[in-house]
Amino acid sequence: MLKHNRIIIALSGATGIEYAVRMLKVLKVQGIETHLIVSKPAEMTREYETAYRSQEIKSLAHSYYANADIGAKIASGSYPTDGMIIIPSSTKTLAEIANGIGDSLIARAADVVLKERRKLIICLRETPFSLIHIENMQKATLAGAIIMPPVPAFYHKPQTLDDIIDDFVYRTLDVFGLNLPQMKQWQG
Repeated sequence: MLKHNRIIIALSGATGIEYAVRMLKVLKVQGIETHLIVSKPAEMTREYETAYRSQEIKSLAHSYYANADIGAKIASGSYPTDGMIIIPSSTKTLAEIANGIGDSLIARAADVVLKERRKLIICLRETPFSLIHIENMQKATLAGAIIMPPVPAFYHKPQTLDDIIDDFVYRTLDVFGLNLPQMKQWQG
């Protein structure tokens, strides 16, 4: 279970904003304190993919930070969190994290999470992978990150897109250490 009841959620410019919105809603219902970062490319993706207004998504979190605010409290190891989930993550964000480039709050907060040995889940949203992507996934994994692309599961027989999104969100939170009753475990 969580020690601090506090998770950083970051949205980078990849497709899949619905995953992040659903995760924020689930965490809010669970009473988990969320600290949200949304990159400019994520804002562009939000406009293209969804009917959500920027403020609607930000209001789901306890705190919101501009991605340029590298001096935010979540960019310091002395601010205790349980870790970070980047959902969705672009390959650019993965590359920044894997190579220690901390010139955005998302990359800096991820770097802090790794150096403090907290949990970092990167929900990489790209396909197919190039060798560069695979090497960056390897670097991030060796540094302690968990790479978890939003791959749908079908053993629970989803009927709607919401079923697929919910399943991935609950599986991600299970990997993060939140064992929620809504998680559908394989029973085979």
